[in-house]
Amino acid sequence: MEERIKVIQNNGVPAHIAIIMDGNGRWAKKRALPRVAGHHEGMKVVRKITRLANKLGVKVLTLYAFSTENWKRPKSEVDYLMKLPEEFLGTFLPELVDENVKVQMIGDRTNLPSHTIAAIDKAIHDTKNNTGIILNFALNYGSRAEILHAVQHVLKDINNGILKEEDLSEQLFSNYLMTHDLPDPDLLIRTSGEIRLSNFMLWQLAYTEFWFTNVLWPDFKEVHLLEAIEAFQSRSRRFGGLQSEE
Repeated sequence: MEERIKVIQNNGVPAHIAIIMDGNGRWAKKRALPRVAGHHEGMKVVRKITRLANKLGVKVLTLYAFSTENWKRPKSEVDYLMKLPEEFLGTFLPELVDENVKVQMIGDRTNLPSHTIAAIDKAIHDTKNNTGIILNFALNYGSRAEILHAVQHVLKDINNGILKEEDLSEQLFSNYLMTHDLPDPDLLIRTSGEIRLSNFMLWQLAYTEFWFTNVLWPDFKEVHLLEAIEAFQSRSRRFGGLQSEE
């Protein structure tokens, strides 16, 4: 695997990888386990993938941890999901600090329990001076709500004379999004065989390469991340233009 990693590192590692971590519930069901067992197992995968992404030289790893639509799930499952940041960061935070990982979060904080916010904020605070990979959790995140909020903010700034309507551009609008300090994802990975975006980073994924796999998230291994990056490296990213030979 080490030789494979070296080859990947020499061929242009995606700066920002976003992952829709799907299939925890189905993984548990296949084993006649409660759904929360799948979420717990999936948490272990986050550790492994973060370590490898950091080793590869990925600059940003965004993980879709909880969507605004996930509140529709059974209360017991939601309550467990809200405790996962405490459990995950409680055990993994010292390693994140040592490995120079910087924790960030995008999403609406207003409906999150105080204990969840406390765990996230502690991780953000304790890693704020780290300069390595950014581990960005999308928590209570919905892209349509993000875009709508950005539009409202733009209109407010125009009405207050802070911004001129004619100055608004794609780049300027991007500065109003939750990801204003991050590059757009180069590679999106979605596990479990689903082929949709599920209201995830709709603006930011405009020119992102997609990689889908039938592997359920708790079964996602380091080799699968390498496969995804190798597929990314084999593609020609033209951003709407043409290659010189075309």
